Amino acid sequence: MIREYIDAALRKAHYEIIDDDEPFYGEVPGLQGVWATGETLEACRDNLASTVEGWVLIRLSRHLEIPSLDGVTVALPKDMNVA
Repeated sequence: MIREYIDAALRKAHYEIIDDDEPFYGEVPGLQGVWATGETLEACRDNLASTVEGWVLIRLSRHLEIPSLDGVTVALPKDMNVA
């Protein structure tokens, strides 16, 4: 379920070249604070995938809503207790 969400996020991602040591910048619209950089576009995509994964796990651990992306959702079962 998380892998499908990451894939959906990467399909929505926007990339640009910035003036930086890691010139490739990517972000996912609709996922506040989800962005990454990389020395290459592929590195940026890999870093962005890791960022999305961490963002999802943090939101799950804090019982925060995770918006649907192209019909893909991530949620804990209602009867699951997370400390």
